[in-house]
Amino acid sequence: MKNVNFVVLAAGKGTRMKSSVPKVLHKLAGRSMLRHVIDATITVGESKKVIVTGHGAEQVRTCTQDHTPEAKIILQQEQLGTAHAVLQARPELQDFDGNLLVLYGDTPFIGPETLAKMTAARATADLVVLGFNAADPGRYGRLITQGDSLKRIVEFKDASAEECAIKLCNSGVMLAKASGLFALLDQVSNDNAAGEYYLTDCVALAQQSGQSAQVVICNEAETLGVNSRIDLAAAEAAFQDRARNDLLENGVTMAAPESVYLSYDTVIGRDATIEQNVVFGPGVTIESGALIRAFSHLEGCHVAEGAVVGPYARLRPGTELAEAAKVGNFVEIKNAEVGEGAKINHLSYVGDATVGAKANLGAGTITCNYDGVMKHRTDIGAGAFIGSNTMLVAPVRIGAQAMTGSGSVITDDVAEGDLALARAKQVNKTGLAIKLFDLFKKRKAKSDLENK
Repeated sequence: MKNVNFVVLAAGKGTRMKSSVPKVLHKLAGRSMLRHVIDATITVGESKKVIVTGHGAEQVRTCTQDHTPEAKIILQQEQLGTAHAVLQARPELQDFDGNLLVLYGDTPFIGPETLAKMTAARATADLVVLGFNAADPGRYGRLITQGDSLKRIVEFKDASAEECAIKLCNSGVMLAKASGLFALLDQVSNDNAAGEYYLTDCVALAQQSGQSAQVVICNEAETLGVNSRIDLAAAEAAFQDRARNDLLENGVTMAAPESVYLSYDTVIGRDATIEQNVVFGPGVTIESGALIRAFSHLEGCHVAEGAVVGPYARLRPGTELAEAAKVGNFVEIKNAEVGEGAKINHLSYVGDATVGAKANLGAGTITCNYDGVMKHRTDIGAGAFIGSNTMLVAPVRIGAQAMTGSGSVITDDVAEGDLALARAKQVNKTGLAIKLFDLFKKRKAKSDLENK
């Protein structure tokens, strides 16, 4: 796929989404639909991408610059149809003489393989349109063909009853030589039921000028467009089903796959086991043989071979679990490296920390990493034993093989092999509990009497 530039149409208001967020920025599997579309073009290399925006243009610009800063953002002041939208990109592409591929920011499933098929078809056709055979053609535009040749595209509202019976439908995606496509767009009129300038009219205009047009057919699922929250939910379900099946086919065990939520970039190795109701946010890699137990939430983390997470654990961005590390129930870890065989099994928070190999953190261990302004690190050495309910006030270092007594508040470094105790000495007052209970009962009885 060389010498191809892209125009992505992303100017629609998305009225049916009922949202202040531009339609193309709504997320699917953890990233915007627009980014799904842009990422499908990455096999092209250094191609130029022009995003035609309208509603929420600044939001689209900000989002796009975060991950594709080289993309050009063009504002379509008036939405007068798809042909008019593509023409807005001409100033950015006027010196380009290669192929131009038109995509849509709300059609996130078209893959790079399909785009490659379209560019291959350009070797024998002046204009290539992506089509699909619809189970229910509904209101899609119909592709009128004769043999291998595409003669024209008819919008549903302009189609005859005979044309409406055709199941070969238009995805809207089109490829042609840039100069040739812009020349055709200049000839498009708005003499139709909607009074709009249709990109689809280019097919008939190409035929009239002696140019050839051809259809490349893809699976209908790739052409799924999103126009409403209901469509977005359906697209999410479709993505999740496909992603889960891919994992199962590649050797991942999921007892209840329908309850597992995956992100667009989730990577899980063979023989890993994922229990029920696990959520993977963006940026997660799980190595072979790891076990992620039920109701855990992971994002931006790496879990090495043989590690165990959960149940009810949360791994936040920057978490690195080494081989055979164990993170148990109601444990939260953030921006921390947990060494090989280390254990953090119960009710703990470990943030901005390093936990050495085979260290053991007791229940209720907290790294106090934030002073209200700055974050500070905690360093726990290999084989250290942190007693239950220990507060480690960062910055602080616990040496290898060191220990802390349960209930301690550790504010100073603990040398290797030392035991740190940081709590008040216990004092027992003989018989005082009975006296206090008697006093409290009398006070309660007096209060109850006064309140009658």
